[in-house]
Amino acid sequence: MHKTWIVTLETYLRQIKSWSFLFMVIGPFLMIGLTVGISYLSANSASSSKQVAVISTSQPLRQAYLKQQTGTLNTKITTVAAAKSAVKKNHLAGYLELRTSAHQIRADYHGSSTMASGLKAQTQNFLQQYQQAQNYRQAKLTTQQQRLLARTPVLQQHIEKKAGTANLAKTISFWILVTMIYIILITYASIAAQEIASDKGTKIMEIIFSSTTATSYFVGKIGGILLVILTQIVIYLLGGWAGFQIAWHSAALKPLLTENQSLITAVLHNLLNLNLVYLFLGVIIYTILAAYSGAVVAKAEDASKAAQPVVMLGMFGFFATFPFQNNLDALFVKILSYVPFFSSYFMPMRIINGTVNGWEQLLSLLILVVAIALFASYIGSQYQRLMLQTDSRSFWQHLIHGWRRQN
Repeated sequence: MHKTWIVTLETYLRQIKSWSFLFMVIGPFLMIGLTVGISYLSANSASSSKQVAVISTSQPLRQAYLKQQTGTLNTKITTVAAAKSAVKKNHLAGYLELRTSAHQIRADYHGSSTMASGLKAQTQNFLQQYQQAQNYRQAKLTTQQQRLLARTPVLQQHIEKKAGTANLAKTISFWILVTMIYIILITYASIAAQEIASDKGTKIMEIIFSSTTATSYFVGKIGGILLVILTQIVIYLLGGWAGFQIAWHSAALKPLLTENQSLITAVLHNLLNLNLVYLFLGVIIYTILAAYSGAVVAKAEDASKAAQPVVMLGMFGFFATFPFQNNLDALFVKILSYVPFFSSYFMPMRIINGTVNGWEQLLSLLILVVAIALFASYIGSQYQRLMLQTDSRSFWQHLIHGWRRQN
C-alpha cells in the first residue's frame, strides 16, 4: 500500500505541476472574467445609443409621458434639432415627438431602426390612457360615467410558483450534472491514456514490476489522476463560492440572487447528494477504461487516438439523455440507469426528478462499484503483460487475448 501511495503522489505532483493543468484550471475563470468585462464595457458604451429622447411643445404632455414610462429615455435632449444630431452621431436610438392636434394625441417616432417592442407597448398604453382622459374632459362626463366607461374585463393567471421553480431547478441541475461528467471525461480521457502509455515499453517498468505488483502500480496511477480531477473540482467549487460571495455583496446583483434564492437552493440540493457519488464513480470507470486504452497501444504518441473510443462512449451516454428529459418512465431509461458507463448519466437524472426509490439507487450504485472493482482487477492482472510488450495488436485483440488467458 505504501508503494501504491508513492506512485499516486508522484503521478499527482507531475500532473499538477504541468502548464497544461494550470491553463486548464484558470481557463474557465479567464473566460468568465473576459466575458463579464467585455459585456460590461459593451453595455456602458452602447447604453447611450439605445436611449430614446422625448420631444414635445406641450410640457404637460411630455412630463406625463416621462412620469409613466420606465426604460432607456434621454431626458436631457428637448429639441428636434438636438435629437436629429444625436441620432446621426449614433448617440440616440431615436426620438419620439408628441403633439396634440384637434384634441387628438399623436406620437411620431424617428430613428435608425424600429422602436423596441417594450417601449412601443408602453407608448401605446400611455397614448390610449391620455387620449381617453382628454375625451372624458371634452365630453364633460361625470365621475360616475367615467368610472363606468373605464371598466375593463380582468384576466388573472394562478400558477404554483413552487412547482414552476422546482421544474426549472430540475432542468438546471440535470444540465449541470451531465455537462460536468462529459467535460471531465473528454478532458481526462486522453490525459489518462497518455499517462499510462508514456511508461510503455521502457526498461524502468521491468525494475518497477520487480519491486511492486502491476496491480498496485496501476491503482497508484489511476489514484493520482483521480486526485488531479478532485483538485480541479475543488478549485472550481471554491471559485464558484467566491464568485457567489462577490455577487451577493454587489448592489447590482444581490436583488437578483435574493429573488431567485429558492431556485439556487433547489439546484444545490439536487447536486450535493448521491449524484456527486455517481459523478465521481462515473469518472473513475471511464478513467480506468481510458488508462487501459493507453496500455494497449504500441507507441505513446498513439495514446490520444486510443482514447477516442472512450470519448465516443461518453458522448453516446451524454447525448442519449437528451430525448428522455421529460420521459423518465421509458424502459430505455430504467435499463441504462443500472448499466455501468451509462448509470452515471441516467440514474442522477431519475434522482433529480424523484422517479426512483432508495433501494433502486443503492442497487444501481452497487452494480457500478462492483463493475469498477472487477474492471480494475482484470486490467491490473493484465497490466504487466501489456506494459512490457510492444506489439501492434488492436484494443479488441488485446481484450480477447487477455480474456482467453484468464480462462
